[in-house]
Amino acid sequence: MHVTFLLNGETVEVETTPTRSLLDWLREDQGLCGTKEGCNEGDCGACTVMITDDDGAKALNACILFLPQLHGKAVRTVEGISAPDGSLHPVQQAMVDHHGSQCGFCTPGFITSMTAGHMAGRTDHDDVLAGNLCRCTGYAPIIRAAQAAEAAPKAEWLDDKQPKVVAQPYAPESLDELATWYAANADATLIAGATDVGLWVTKQLRALPSVAFLNRCTDLRQIAETADGIHIGAAVAMSTVLAKMSEHHPSYAAMIRRYGSDQVRNAATIGGNIANGSPIGDNPPALIALGATLHLRHGDKTRDIPLEDFFLSYGKQDRAKGELVTGVTLPASAPALRCYKISKRFDQDISALCGCFNVTVEAGTVTNARIAFGGMAGTPHRAHAVEAALTGQPWTVETVTQAAAVIGSDYAPMTDMRASAAYRLETAQNLLHRYFAELSGHTTSVLEVTP
Repeated sequence: MHVTFLLNGETVEVETTPTRSLLDWLREDQGLCGTKEGCNEGDCGACTVMITDDDGAKALNACILFLPQLHGKAVRTVEGISAPDGSLHPVQQAMVDHHGSQCGFCTPGFITSMTAGHMAGRTDHDDVLAGNLCRCTGYAPIIRAAQAAEAAPKAEWLDDKQPKVVAQPYAPESLDELATWYAANADATLIAGATDVGLWVTKQLRALPSVAFLNRCTDLRQIAETADGIHIGAAVAMSTVLAKMSEHHPSYAAMIRRYGSDQVRNAATIGGNIANGSPIGDNPPALIALGATLHLRHGDKTRDIPLEDFFLSYGKQDRAKGELVTGVTLPASAPALRCYKISKRFDQDISALCGCFNVTVEAGTVTNARIAFGGMAGTPHRAHAVEAALTGQPWTVETVTQAAAVIGSDYAPMTDMRASAAYRLETAQNLLHRYFAELSGHTTSVLEVTP
């Protein structure tokens, strides 16, 4: 494949295989070793680079970013952050002034993340830097450095203009083109953000001879509010989903903010998260609790199904070969929706379980209940027995206690390194009590401390 992009302001043209990572190319072919290899799976942020495209500048992990995904875009590594005359970028100078580096291994990743945040005018530094790990300096001086650089003007030399290119990697420009191609190439791999597929390559060493890159398929990257609710295209990045859900479903948004770093959310897509069918994916429980509809397409044929029906069994989804997820539609409002993610680490950790609750109460009686869990079975699915125990009953502690007692009828969780089966069952019961307490006006967040 022939790929053209800007690297630190200069046009480069590369002949590459479909799954050569940007990290390997930078270090091995370009000698740009400031971009570090740490975890090689998108968790540590040591390989962070800044990518500029139609959506502006953003931080991404180079270790799970394939070179064809960069076609027509602009890349900045830590070597390209300072000004052409060698003077430091404001975030670099602030890191020096506030002693934000010790061993220095993680520093290039911090610099590029901070620079991308500075370009976007962001001041939520804890979120911007949640995907960068530091083991020796500690975060306090790094955060102080980010705060100190806030008022500095944007660096004009980083305002990269994307090169004009002719399409080279297979990157369809429309859903129609993609659907036709995929129906005829059903064994191919569709690559959107590569936050999951990237690990197939870096950890499982899998070869992917036939691929399609979805970043140019603009009609899969749209969000539209219609009479049916909010339609989210399959290739919409989770950072965009987070912003939209903050307006409509704040509890869901708070959960999205926790399950991936800024770098991961900038790449990962909602369709990819659904289509991989993981039993511990955090999106499906929320979408199931909302009663979301999933949209699929095979060639010219389309179909819509309740999202909860998509997950058949572990590793198996209701999706034919050559059929793709095109989007999901969810209600614009669900005031009673609450999402609870339980994990050993607050940020960026795999859930031991994730519970999402959406109960409708009218005149003190439960008239409808949608409750879904991930991490409790081979697929994310609804707690039907619990819902039945709630529906038609008074919304009281007694009803909730009785409903919680039947959760073992809905799930038979496994014991693994993240949690025991007994812990999962007891915690799921407790989450129903937490939900009742929160809807009753009690403070339940562990992040809030009151005297």
